[in-house]
Amino acid sequence: MRRRLGDIPGVVECRVVNRLNRFVVEVSLAGAFTRAHINNTGRLREYLVMGRKGYCVRNPPGRKTEYRLFAVEEDGLAALIDTQMQMMFFEKALSEKAIPWLGGCAISKRNVRLSSSLIDYLVTCTCGPMYLEVKSAVLRGDGGYAMYPDCPTLRGRHHVKTLMEHVSKGGYGAIVFIAALPHVKAFKPNVQGDPEMASLLRQASKAGVLLKAVRICYEPMSSTVWLEDPDLKVELDPGER
Repeated sequence: MRRRLGDIPGVVECRVVNRLNRFVVEVSLAGAFTRAHINNTGRLREYLVMGRKGYCVRNPPGRKTEYRLFAVEEDGLAALIDTQMQMMFFEKALSEKAIPWLGGCAISKRNVRLSSSLIDYLVTCTCGPMYLEVKSAVLRGDGGYAMYPDCPTLRGRHHVKTLMEHVSKGGYGAIVFIAALPHVKAFKPNVQGDPEMASLLRQASKAGVLLKAVRICYEPMSSTVWLEDPDLKVELDPGER
């Protein structure tokens, strides 16, 4: 059953014009052109297309851009492309015990150093402390899949290797893929985007790193973010979980 995680106030509709660099996209609001910040370093080629309807919020005063593009219309609802918002609503779901497999866990620290990596969370669970890394999966693959990554990611590979090493020494580690787009049936790695990452994830799963996915999406009509599936199926190979 879907669960309401929260509302996003002050949303304005826009149209995507052009991505200017990793962090800035040109948008049109009520016929006027302006620049909006994007908090996602993925390529997002399927979303940042001229004419695509998007959803913005105002940035606080003093920022280089007046607006922040956080979602793009997708399949009747919207993909929540903003990674900071994805993590904010993931934390909300965790704190409200809306993710059963994390029911005995609570966040202890954020941005925690583990070996030579910075991992998103250290969570305290009934089994003990667990390092947990979150990855954004907003690429829609054929067959109804949410996928990650959409381009080669050296940083992402390093995170996986660090967690594998930690687990090999008897610790606990997890990677959670946030499938922040509507109407997907499962998560799987994007082999075309980064073949090495896909291989590493299979190795990590066999080594004992917990690989999980949750599905959330943004509903523009109500300006609400919903938790659609707290335990979305993970497929590392066709037919394999």
